[in-house]
Amino acid sequence: MTHQSKSTRRQFLQTTTATGVGFWIAGGVQAQESDSPNERIAMASVGIGGKGSGDSADAGEAGNMVAICDVDEDRLNAVGKTRFPKAKKYTDFRKMLDEMSQSIDAVTVSTPDHTHAPAALMAMRMGKHCFCQKPMTHSIYEARLMGKVAREMKLATQMGNQGTAESGLRESAALIKAGMLGKVAEVHVWTNRPIWPQGGSRPEPKDPPANLKWDLWLGPAPERPYGNGYHPFAWRGWWDFGTGALGDMACHNMNLPYMGLDLRDPISVQAETSGHNKDSFPKWSVITYEFPATDVRPAINMIWYDGGKRPDKELLDGQQPASEGTLTIGEKGKLLSSGTGGSYQLLDGATEMEVEFPKSPGHFNEWVDAIKGGEPAVSNFPDYASPLTEVVLLGNLAVWMAPEPGVGEKVEWDAQNMKVKNIQGLDTIIKPVYREGYILDV
Repeated sequence: MTHQSKSTRRQFLQTTTATGVGFWIAGGVQAQESDSPNERIAMASVGIGGKGSGDSADAGEAGNMVAICDVDEDRLNAVGKTRFPKAKKYTDFRKMLDEMSQSIDAVTVSTPDHTHAPAALMAMRMGKHCFCQKPMTHSIYEARLMGKVAREMKLATQMGNQGTAESGLRESAALIKAGMLGKVAEVHVWTNRPIWPQGGSRPEPKDPPANLKWDLWLGPAPERPYGNGYHPFAWRGWWDFGTGALGDMACHNMNLPYMGLDLRDPISVQAETSGHNKDSFPKWSVITYEFPATDVRPAINMIWYDGGKRPDKELLDGQQPASEGTLTIGEKGKLLSSGTGGSYQLLDGATEMEVEFPKSPGHFNEWVDAIKGGEPAVSNFPDYASPLTEVVLLGNLAVWMAPEPGVGEKVEWDAQNMKVKNIQGLDTIIKPVYREGYILDV
């Protein structure tokens, strides 16, 4: 730590990037450079298990880890002892941020989906730069609000959809933008999720383990008794905590068409599902998004598949679909991406072309560089991650409307006003009501 004053140091660390578009869209927006680019960032991590293990490790390498928070005391103590012995330990992120507000510059949030926004919003409203795992939020309203707060506070932000930084994905998006496929009218996206139990009844109530702060784990969600199958992993399949297979993987797998075709603000979404009880997500779903035409592309339909559903192999020129992928269909051919978009192949007559695209210094490094006054991370909240998360989570409104096996009612969406135009009763799915003690709006 240098001997510059705290006020000067914090002023430097809160000098952020230009608050307009990220460099992928803007072609290189440059922020004011700091006088001390080697200054160590004071980091704090909320959630240090699962993805949080890697995120906190990255944060600890990029800066000084001053505080860690996890509702599992066994995990908290083990990680604190072995990896971050100098960091203060907390089980409640609200207490951590209150007590350490003058000592923290940046926060990573890697918790179950339903606590992403409460922790990230509190940190950002205190002026802390924020990295948040995907999906950025549990609800559409939270996603838009996080983008708004990040812009207003002039903060460096990033969502943890790491494929955004891969050269293969960026090249594929650049090829689509350059017109290699001609006009694109259809996109298919699929995943091998869920890989956890989904579509069933709640587990039997039981006492939570002594090491787990169950009330803090619930956070803003409605109270319910603990049971096997929530902590530490299978929470993704429950409406109160997770966002299902769609929320888990679409911020990765939809990333390529979103980047290459600017797939924002759908006008409708409709789902076919195995059926569900509106407590646990269905075992499978097929969701169709309808995007209107823009000045640079025609109207597009995007179809999402999970739970073992796949596009017809005839669309893939007879190839058997891989476990995960994206197929972009244009008038001049097709681009097939495997996994989360890191590699691609051309089908149906599409021919290769040379394109330029920005290379990444590494996903997490983009955020660290932005904190230090560099260009915005591509997946920053206001310009990229927030609208992507809105698109993803809109699909779950359609899933909600398909509780019986088969095709549910189409949801007609007014993105500007964040309203469903043709169905009543979805307000609390769009905007959650937090349990007492947690703050959404200020």
